[in-house]
Amino acid sequence: MDSTNKLDLASAHGQFVQYLTDQKRAHATILAYGKDIDQLTRFLSDLGKKSVSEVQKDDLDAFLKKLSSDGYTPKSLSRKINSIKTFYRFLKNNNFISVNPAAEITHPKYEVKPPRILSKIEYRALRDACKGDPRTYAIVELFLQTGIRIGELANIKLEDIKDHELVVRPQEGHLQRSVPLNKAAKQALDDYLEIRPKVKNDALFVTKTGRALLVRNIRTTIDRYFKLAGIENAKVNDLRHTFIAHHLMSGTPLTVISRLVGHKRLSTTEKYLDLVKDKMSESVKLEEL
Repeated sequence: MDSTNKLDLASAHGQFVQYLTDQKRAHATILAYGKDIDQLTRFLSDLGKKSVSEVQKDDLDAFLKKLSSDGYTPKSLSRKINSIKTFYRFLKNNNFISVNPAAEITHPKYEVKPPRILSKIEYRALRDACKGDPRTYAIVELFLQTGIRIGELANIKLEDIKDHELVVRPQEGHLQRSVPLNKAAKQALDDYLEIRPKVKNDALFVTKTGRALLVRNIRTTIDRYFKLAGIENAKVNDLRHTFIAHHLMSGTPLTVISRLVGHKRLSTTEKYLDLVKDKMSESVKLEEL
């Protein structure tokens, strides 16, 4: 590396974000990594560092120590370490630095909580809570009946509804797939489409003013209905977990579930077996979940 051509921290941050964009990384990943590295470069600047070549491992350790003292959890720290390591690999691979100060940084240990599986009483309560809101009810039914991801749901277009089938568009490294729409999901969608605003936007789920619902809008809405239904410690993605678990308990083959939810590896689906093994012996029949 030419020491006369020192890359300043702000430029490094900008080039890193552009690199992630060029690599077609997920939008959420680009946003999260960008914020993490912005936070890091601001901290380093406060230390008096101007270029990436001036930063040493002790500086990165000091940043992580400050985050910990500010109340960041081990899980949050681990995510930020991922950002830092990716950032410094980018700098090293592009010869902006000769030594990678993040190479020896280790991740803190933390407990990974198992997926939250809603009981029949809970998901019925959620349905009841949003029964008077056709749009939210349709969203909940799609989550429960197809196991779709929140980003995939936000990306659905009107033309993706094919009678009793839903075309799930490719997104963030996941291939396009088709999933069946059972009677419950189809009825909920039909009821919503009857009251959907007549707007030019081709997004399936839109606001009253015709703008496409964003992931954050969907998450906020479902969180509100979780509270109304009295369901605690649940997140939107738990509806996807619930779809997978209940289908496993009803005897649906792993390969079928894996294909329906778009898992890249069967091993990802297999991880759910431990969650439901105690109930597998029961003759749990999926009643149009």
